[in-house]
Amino acid sequence: MIFTAAIRNIARNIKSSAIVALLVAVITFVFFIGNSIMGRANMSTREAFIESLTGDIVVKRAGDLSMSLFGANTPVVGDYFAIPTLPAFDIVMELVAAQEGILGITSQVSGTALLDVFDQRDVVLLSGVDASSYFSLFPGIILEEGRLLGAGESGAMITMERARRIESQSGQFPAIGTPLLFTSAALGGEFAFRIREVPLVGIFSYQNPGLFMNEIVIIDPQTVRGLNAIQVAGSADIEITEDAMNLLAAGLDDIFGAGGSFDDLFGAPDDDEAFWFSPWDFAPPAEDAAFSPDYLQNFLGEAALEPAEPVEMVGGDWNFIILRLEEGRRTRPFISSLNRTLEPYGAVAVNWRIAAGLSAILMLMVQALFNAGVFLVMVAAVITAINILLVSVFRRTREIGTLRAIGASDAYIRGLIFTENLIIALFAGVAGVLGGLAFMQWINSLNIFIGNNLIASLLGGHFLSIQFVPQIAALSFALSLVLGLASSIYPVESAVRIEPIKALRRG
Repeated sequence: MIFTAAIRNIARNIKSSAIVALLVAVITFVFFIGNSIMGRANMSTREAFIESLTGDIVVKRAGDLSMSLFGANTPVVGDYFAIPTLPAFDIVMELVAAQEGILGITSQVSGTALLDVFDQRDVVLLSGVDASSYFSLFPGIILEEGRLLGAGESGAMITMERARRIESQSGQFPAIGTPLLFTSAALGGEFAFRIREVPLVGIFSYQNPGLFMNEIVIIDPQTVRGLNAIQVAGSADIEITEDAMNLLAAGLDDIFGAGGSFDDLFGAPDDDEAFWFSPWDFAPPAEDAAFSPDYLQNFLGEAALEPAEPVEMVGGDWNFIILRLEEGRRTRPFISSLNRTLEPYGAVAVNWRIAAGLSAILMLMVQALFNAGVFLVMVAAVITAINILLVSVFRRTREIGTLRAIGASDAYIRGLIFTENLIIALFAGVAGVLGGLAFMQWINSLNIFIGNNLIASLLGGHFLSIQFVPQIAALSFALSLVLGLASSIYPVESAVRIEPIKALRRG
């Protein structure tokens, strides 16, 4: 009875009903398409980082500052932030590995450095990895040339995008075995440089590169420790001071002349000494032989053939422990349980988004800002719909008064108008979702090429494709119902307050 009367009333007030339906349908369409695009970008970002870089969960040192795999998530702080190492690493690793539901586990030490290849210099992100377990966790890392970094091996891998960038700038493509020079600077008691050189062992690409992933260099952890001045038992670190760096720009006369740079570094010889190196370093030259660059070069070559005690290049401190969970394992409860275990040891577990840093957090913020904008439009639409429905109620004052005069209850009047608006909202919601589906198919059929690598990485490919997500479609449809019902509350109460006698007199 109510349903039939509602259909009849909608038909009699088709203009106002059509305007309300159009408003709800447009908002449903925008919400559906916008969140489908944002949802696709969010899923692509999630897959890119979990499959290639962050895993599902990252364990780091506990602290008040939010931290990603490569530094602080606060931009201003990040420039002055040194990534802390995990305290009690062996204990924390043992506790983490004992958890159920872990598919794989590895560790990483991170840093930044200046990469020098063919006189082309660029700042890179260093990912010092445990090669024995790292690559098996990340199927999104695809080897293009060379080989994967081996366990205990000194070497580095760069992305194909970086290799092509080096070729375009220098005219030379970095071949496997090319020496890569890494330089880092630190401020301590005095300004000092740390320099490491390792061979290029492989060139790789990410299946779905994120916003900054092409800037990453996968490298052995001991090199990163040396550049970061992380002291490890059994390891040696060499710092080049500012005075020593002056030798790079000095000429031969400046170095070996009286009072030159060599004197500044090692001290000028006394009058009673033929040379100022200790006698156990190397044999003195003959009396008629002058100290020369050739003599120094020969000495350095002979010294390299007989190294001192070997340095252990494995073990030491790590910044992060990276976890991959078994399929279907929920991340949030796992993190909560793990953090209760790790709390006494100064470590904390975070999800992939925090570990990925600002790029992943930015995507979430963009989606939140978009929905905030949709919400403001919804408020305006509800106000507009309320005004339209109020006008419709006032036009039907005589009809509503007659119904009340013949005994219609307040519940009946409420049910009638709510049913009318619910039918309008249902129709608008279906139209909005179907219109969104048609728009998706049309856009996908155009094969629109995305030239920007950043946008392409967000959308999961270089061709624009909007993916249908049933959950978003259901949420969009539910949103249309909420809009219809929300815009009905005030008009319904206005209709209930109509008095039969006054309504009949006005009619």
